Amino acid sequence: MTDSLLLTIIIVAVVVVVGIVATAFVAKGRKPKTPYTTERDADDVPSATVAGGETDTFEGSAATTDATEAPVSVVEPEIPSAPALDVPEPVQGRLARLRARLTKSNNMFSKGLLVLLSQDSIDEDVWDEIEETLLLADLGTEPTLELVDALRERVKVEGSRDPQRVKAMLREELLKLVDPSLDRSYLPEPHPDRPSIIMVVGVNGVGKTTTIGKMARVLVAEDKDVLLGAADTFRAAAAEQLATWGDRVGVPTVRSDIDGADPASVAFEAVSAGIEQEVDIVMIDTAGRLQNKVGLMDELGKIKRVVEKKATVDEVLLVLDATTGQNGLAQAKVFSEVVNVSGIVLTKLDGTAKGGIVVAIQRQLGVPVKLVGLGEGPDDLAPFDPEAFVDALLEG
Repeated sequence: MTDSLLLTIIIVAVVVVVGIVATAFVAKGRKPKTPYTTERDADDVPSATVAGGETDTFEGSAATTDATEAPVSVVEPEIPSAPALDVPEPVQGRLARLRARLTKSNNMFSKGLLVLLSQDSIDEDVWDEIEETLLLADLGTEPTLELVDALRERVKVEGSRDPQRVKAMLREELLKLVDPSLDRSYLPEPHPDRPSIIMVVGVNGVGKTTTIGKMARVLVAEDKDVLLGAADTFRAAAAEQLATWGDRVGVPTVRSDIDGADPASVAFEAVSAGIEQEVDIVMIDTAGRLQNKVGLMDELGKIKRVVEKKATVDEVLLVLDATTGQNGLAQAKVFSEVVNVSGIVLTKLDGTAKGGIVVAIQRQLGVPVKLVGLGEGPDDLAPFDPEAFVDALLEG
């Protein structure tokens, strides 16, 4: 009887120990819950990735799929013991390169107009050709008509056919359309108690992540403490690409440990880390959603709302591919309605783009072009200078 009792006690003890070990193992494998579920508005529940790449918003509480429950971490830059961080080229050098590249790509615009305007007799057929040339340069219908009317009046009043005088007239009228009075500063005013927040949006393939990396280079060179937020969680390797840019200039990146995590969670944690680390600027990358996917566009609005539970978004930069021409206007309009775009970054303005798109986009949105991308190199991003831009259009 004593042996049976002892055997029973041993069996029970073994079962208890196995149960405890199994419970601890299962608990260890669970992922942490998505951050700040109690801080969301009622309509700010996470989105889950479903078949086909679309998103689905759950009703009620913050229920998510496993992908959206991924932990968020701060990836410090991998700086070697003897750091050799990148230093950007001076602004003037980048502006000179912009001018050189635009000069090569706008012969039709500059030479065509000057030849037409310098003729001894400018009749209606010539004015039609001038109008067609401007439209082909993606200037847009309304700006084109304004420019043609202004040139008509000046040519009639002055009666000059001197090529240099005609070029001066054209320069003055183009500069009015580009509007030098617009505020093109892309660096928000510093705040005493929090970082400045810059959110970068745009469709797939326009170069948002690359633009953020290039901007980080410039800001670090201006002695700004910068932190990057990799909220583009739907594109494979987007976070890696952003972190690589951060490594090159010594900037940390906040990212999710799993692809497909809730973008708003990553953005929220990036701002939280920026406040905790007392950085100057937090730049948030977002997914390259197609502008005609309403549910995906709503995600952008959600990111902005969630971020603003911690700090105001100071700048929303919309990145557009300059080579898309008038198609970029539709993209710009939709994004502006969703997140109140405050500035434009035009990429690929380097040989095939038609410069008139600058005027068309500014007129459509009522916001300025602030930066222009000139190519694939790390320093191929420059502040937009209206006078340098117009001069480049008219050289060639």
